[in-house]
Amino acid sequence: MDELAFRDRAVYLPATETLVLADLHLGREAVSNVTAPLGERSDLLDRLSRLRSLFDPTTVVFAGDLLHSFSTVPTGVEETFEALYTACVDDGLDVVAIKGNHDQQLETVWPTSVDSAVKLDDGTVVCHGHEEPDLRGERYLIGHDHPAITIEGVKRPCLCVDPTGYRERELVVLPAFTRLAGGVELNSLRGDALQSPLVLSVEALQPIVWDADAEQTLQFPPLGEFRRLL
Repeated sequence: MDELAFRDRAVYLPATETLVLADLHLGREAVSNVTAPLGERSDLLDRLSRLRSLFDPTTVVFAGDLLHSFSTVPTGVEETFEALYTACVDDGLDVVAIKGNHDQQLETVWPTSVDSAVKLDDGTVVCHGHEEPDLRGERYLIGHDHPAITIEGVKRPCLCVDPTGYRERELVVLPAFTRLAGGVELNSLRGDALQSPLVLSVEALQPIVWDADAEQTLQFPPLGEFRRLL
């Protein structure tokens, strides 16, 4: 399959000019006990704008868990969705929203229709990952599990890749795009410890970290081998 570009918790697929990000968990700040609020809306808008400027995609896919709460939509969340959506469509981009397990109220606040999965022109199936997709593809790109890895005492969100991880096709697991999610530390996980039914082997996942300070992508061996080196 074609190479992926990983930046700031998101993936760009050059073959289809598609930017994919998952797990925004909008509204999480409203229920978080934080003394210095992140500024959820401005943070998401600013980071998405930078990614769009870097890659110049024609399509943006939000791959599930756009909402945090299962049952309520905090004040301001609908306006944030409108701002995210409008920022893309005003520049002529196609926007796709995928429903995640948290998104029980998403259809009531998202500006247009919501899908369960989408298949891109290169055969990549994008879904949230909390359940197996009906679509079959040449690659599967999911969120849901918020992978992170601790290296030299620093916990970093990471992309995970298994070349034959699901249906004997490449499986790619995105970290959470929200910076309010701490991430599930992979260092000591074993077996089927992740929640997605698409992740069949934690040991086979290869972590990839974007080092913003050095402006480079760090690729590590599969976890089964890499953990012995940590």
